[in-house]
Amino acid sequence: MASLMPNFVSRLFRPFTSSTNMGLGPAQGGAQNIPDTAQKCTVAAGCFWGVEHLFRKNFGDKGLYDARVGYIGGDSNNPSYRAVCTGRTGHAEALQMTFDPSRLSYTTLLEFFYKMHDPTTKDRQGADTGTQYRSAIFYHSPEQEQAAREVTEKAQNQWWKNKGITTEILEAGQWWDAESYHQLYLDKNPGGYECPAHYVRSFPPLS
Repeated sequence: MASLMPNFVSRLFRPFTSSTNMGLGPAQGGAQNIPDTAQKCTVAAGCFWGVEHLFRKNFGDKGLYDARVGYIGGDSNNPSYRAVCTGRTGHAEALQMTFDPSRLSYTTLLEFFYKMHDPTTKDRQGADTGTQYRSAIFYHSPEQEQAAREVTEKAQNQWWKNKGITTEILEAGQWWDAESYHQLYLDKNPGGYECPAHYVRSFPPLS
């Protein structure tokens, strides 16, 4: 843990941007001309820098069109990173992915979600504590809700059976893109802060 502290401290004291740009276009390096058949997957699993990085690394050439970090689940408009970090807006730091369902299934993304973070620590991942770091799945259709509940039950019984999963399963509400400097953050800042709870566990396939 000691080796992680410099990055963690730098995250705490890194200057906040004054930008109000929500970056509604594709992020730098993001996908262009996404077809109408694409679907969305929205999850929250702690600090969104590492979540985005892991999903892009594992699915960037397997049907993932784009992945953007942002804020969801709160009760204010156009939240800034500074405001979300207070924990008072109700938003979670989250990742919204756009994917090709003919190449990459929603279930596959959810199974990876349960491998790459600890869903049993309520409002916390590693040293990052607060409701903005909660674990959540925000579904975009009744079919996604059913899949989320089925995968969650399997993950609880087979992968996290000695602990209780605290992941919220909620209908996706208003999404707000995070400021542009958060998009592809770890690609732009190699060696930047990564939550120690973000790594891919070696679980057997769900049955």
